Amino acid sequence: MRNPKVVLNSLTSKAQNDTYIFERLYRNLYNIEFYLEAYAKLHPNKGSNTKGVNNDIIDGMSLERIERLIEKLKEQSYQPHPARRTYLPKKNSKTRPFGIPTFEDKLVQEVVRRILESIYEPQFLNHSHGFRPNRSCHTALKEIRNTFTGTRWFIEGDIKGFFDNIDHHVLVGLLRKRIRDEKLINLIWKFLRAGYVEDWTFHKTYSGTPQGGIISPLLSNIYLHELDKYAEGYAESFKKGEKRRDNLVYHNLALKINHCKSKNKRDWERLTKEEKAERLGELKALYKKLQSYDSKDLFDPNYRRMKYVRYADGFMIGVIGSKREAEQIKIDVTEYLAEKLKLELSAEKTLITHSEKNARFLGYDIRVVRDWHRLKMSNGTKKRKCTYQTKLFVPHEKYIKKLIDLGALKIGSNNGWKPVHRPYLVHDDDLEILRTYNAEIVGLYNYYRLASNAYVLQSFRQTMKYSMIKTYANKYKSTVSKIIAKFKINGKLGIRYITKDGPEIAFFTEQRMEKNSEIKKQSMDIIENTIVCGGSMKCHHDLHNGKLD
Repeated sequence: MRNPKVVLNSLTSKAQNDTYIFERLYRNLYNIEFYLEAYAKLHPNKGSNTKGVNNDIIDGMSLERIERLIEKLKEQSYQPHPARRTYLPKKNSKTRPFGIPTFEDKLVQEVVRRILESIYEPQFLNHSHGFRPNRSCHTALKEIRNTFTGTRWFIEGDIKGFFDNIDHHVLVGLLRKRIRDEKLINLIWKFLRAGYVEDWTFHKTYSGTPQGGIISPLLSNIYLHELDKYAEGYAESFKKGEKRRDNLVYHNLALKINHCKSKNKRDWERLTKEEKAERLGELKALYKKLQSYDSKDLFDPNYRRMKYVRYADGFMIGVIGSKREAEQIKIDVTEYLAEKLKLELSAEKTLITHSEKNARFLGYDIRVVRDWHRLKMSNGTKKRKCTYQTKLFVPHEKYIKKLIDLGALKIGSNNGWKPVHRPYLVHDDDLEILRTYNAEIVGLYNYYRLASNAYVLQSFRQTMKYSMIKTYANKYKSTVSKIIAKFKINGKLGIRYITKDGPEIAFFTEQRMEKNSEIKKQSMDIIENTIVCGGSMKCHHDLHNGKLD
C-alpha cells in the first residue's frame, strides 16, 4: 500500500493545475495506513471518548474493526450513523446545536478530510482564514490591520445560519467540478444526509454540514471559496486609479509655508525681536491650518479600492469610496449569495460603518485612526504624518462581560466594580484555583494581544487578582489582608507545592499586558481559550475536531 504522505503530496501537486480533474480517489479509503494516521491524530483529543448514538468510542477501536470498516466501504454498504445532538451556549443566551458522530464515522471523515484538503487547500485564496492550516483569527485580523489602510467604509458581513443552510446540491455540484469519482461523492452525500438523533428521535437533514463533523469545516470552505473568488473579482473590477489626486488647498498652503520660510531666512538677521515673533506666529498659524487638511483628495472619484477578508461565515470588506458604493457592494454580495449559493446575509449583523467609528470583527473593534503626528527625521527636520492606518482594539465590554460570566465581578451602584469570590472554585485545592485564574487571564490576553490598547487588560487582571484572593478568603473563612500575608512569597502571590522533583512555587501571573503581534505557533486556529463557546469560532473549531464533550 502506498504511504499516505506520498498519496497526499501527489494530490497536492496535481491540484496546482486548476483544470485537473481527480479520479479514483475512493480507492484510498481501502488503505489501512490512512486510518492508522487518522487514529493517531484523533486519539489525543479528549472528545475522542465522547459517545455517539451507539456509545462507540476510541477505546474500542482495533485493527480488526478498521478492516471490517474498509470492507463495508469496498462493498459501499457503509452507512454513517446519525449524530447525537446536544446544545452549546452562545453569547446571546441562546444555544447552538451540535452533533456528536460515532468514532468510526470520525475516523472515516478524517481520512476523507485529508484527501479533500490536499486537493482544495492549494486553491483557497489568501483572504480565507477559518479552519485552515497555519491560519487563524489572528492571521485574519492582521491582514485587515495591514491592508485596510485608508479605508473609508467597513462592511461587516455575517451569513445567516450558514452551517445549517448549506445547500447539499450546490455543494455536491461544486465538488463535481474537480472530482470525477461518484463513489466518493456518494460517501459525502451519506455524511450530509446522515441526520441526527435528539431525545431518542431520528431527524433527517436536508441542508447544512454535519455540526461537529470533522469534515464540516473543509466543506464549508469549499462552499464559500466561491464567495472568495467573487469578492476577489469584484475588488479587481472596482479598482480605479493608481493614486489619489493632490488636495490643492493643502498644497497651496504648503507652498505658502515654504514661501514664508524662505522669506524669513532671507530677512531674519534684520528683523526686530517683535517682527520675528510675529512672523513665527504667522508660520505657526499656517502649519495649524495645514494640519486640518489631507494632502490627498480622499473623495477623489477616480481612485477606488476594495479589500476583503473572511473567517468562516463572517467577512469584512473595506471600501475606499463613497457610502453609496459601499451600499451597492453590500447589495451585490447579498444577491450573489442568494442566487449562486442559496445563502442569506443577516440583516441585523451585516452593517455598513464609517471607518472613523468602530466596526466589530472576531471580537475586536476595528477602526481607521485619523490622528496625525510629526516625526523627527534623521536630518533633524520634522515631517507630518497622517496615518489613516487600521488599528485593532479590545472592546471594553468584552472583558467586563468576561469577568461577569466567570463570576469574578459584580457591578454595584453607580456602575462601581466589585471583585467577588467564585463559589464554584472554593472546593478546589489552592494550586488548582491559582492555575485556573492564570489560565483565564493569559487566555484572554493571548487572544487580544494584537490590540493597540491591550494594556486595558491590566484592569481585567487586577480584578481577577482580588477575586482570587476573595475566593481563598471564602475558602479559609479569613480576610483579604490575612490571605495576602498567607500567600505572599518574595513580594508576590504564590502557592508552594511538592513534585517528584522537589518543592516548587506557582506564582500569580505577571503577564505583561502589551501589544504583541507575533504569532509564534500556528495550529488550525488561535482564539481566546477560556471563552465558554459564546458563539465564538473556538466552538466550531473544537467541535469539528472532536475536542468537546
